[in-house]
Amino acid sequence: MTDITASLNGRVVIITGAGQGIGRVFAKAFAAAGAVPVIAERNGGRGDAVATEITATGARARAIATDVADPDSVAAMVQTVEAEFGRIDILINNAAIFSTLEMRPFDQIPLAEWETVLRVNVTGAFLCARAVVGAMRRAGWGRIINMASGAVTLGRPNYLHYITSKAALEGMTRSLARELGPDAITVNAILPGATFTEIERKTVSPEQKERIIAMQCIARPEGPQDLVGTALFLASDAAAFLTGQAITVDGGATHP
Repeated sequence: MTDITASLNGRVVIITGAGQGIGRVFAKAFAAAGAVPVIAERNGGRGDAVATEITATGARARAIATDVADPDSVAAMVQTVEAEFGRIDILINNAAIFSTLEMRPFDQIPLAEWETVLRVNVTGAFLCARAVVGAMRRAGWGRIINMASGAVTLGRPNYLHYITSKAALEGMTRSLARELGPDAITVNAILPGATFTEIERKTVSPEQKERIIAMQCIARPEGPQDLVGTALFLASDAAAFLTGQAITVDGGATHP
């Protein structure tokens, strides 16, 4: 059995939106596993803060201010990573608009808001994958992990733009896996359940949180740490023959 941690040692992993929440926890976990996390975060201050947290432990990390919806910003980030580290092994498409969204019926979603959500959540993942694939092809090794959502399976209402964007990521995952398999690049998706982080979500009341937990087989709140094992596995040599998959990590909330 391949040692997951050993196979990540020295790998360079770009994690978008890693200045807070799930991405921040992923960056710290990959650093602890010996990888070098690149925090590609639009909010430069948050990105720098996470990098400082990691380097304070003696591990390596790099923060680069990045707007995933801007192809020039993505290209500049990838060029910087290649220049500094000479490789890009793993991409985790984690950046997304969600916590700031107001719940509302689909016919009340402003068109500009719809387009912004799809631009960041879908086009951003496309732009990042397109930018890193050259380095992965040259190395003959690569991992792309798209952070979708278990809310797609639930068909959660009043977030149609968000749900649509995450469903698109699942389709992107399956199609890209076909295209990149010949290059020994795997593409998989993680579908988290309702994950509670330090990010405030005004739309989730204590009563709603209780209802969410009641749906799960494992009756406790889900945290970012519950997703770490799946991410580390998918990024490692142990998952070399696993691609095109959408893995739901939600405590059994969507268990048939």
